[in-house]
Amino acid sequence: MNVVLSPTLALRRITEPDNQAIAAVIRQVSAEYGLTADKGYTVADPNLDELFQVYSQPGAAYWVVEQNGLVVGGGGVAPLGCSEPDICELQKMYFLPAVRGKGMAKKLAQMALDHARKQGFKRCYLETTAFLHEAIGLYEHLGFEHISEPLGCTGHVDCEVRMLKSL
Repeated sequence: MNVVLSPTLALRRITEPDNQAIAAVIRQVSAEYGLTADKGYTVADPNLDELFQVYSQPGAAYWVVEQNGLVVGGGGVAPLGCSEPDICELQKMYFLPAVRGKGMAKKLAQMALDHARKQGFKRCYLETTAFLHEAIGLYEHLGFEHISEPLGCTGHVDCEVRMLKSL
């Protein structure tokens, strides 16, 4: 389902040709915030260049944000590995500066949470880092609550902020 948000902005499910573009967005934003591979952030994910395939798995979904036909952000949801089967994880929410502050992350997160509910998940988990204040504020606004211990086996060594939301 494509959602046209303005004449120049659209939100849609990832397609295979988007792999290179969204990987480039994630690498650019990660570099901007100092989220390096050696600390276990998303840029260390061996599947970063094949997100279409990763999010084609059961229970998973990923959306990209397009501005004037170019991929400028994205985010998704997938089952949380090494965890109870009723928990999913909000993942890989990255947006270029040009589309930040326009409600894209909120809209995308709401779509991901709706998808998770439809897939039968009862809770949604996420990990982030403390200096991403805007992201944490959004997650709190969406009803995520801080928890002290990590869930699953995400491999995010330096993601010290963990949050959980009942769906």
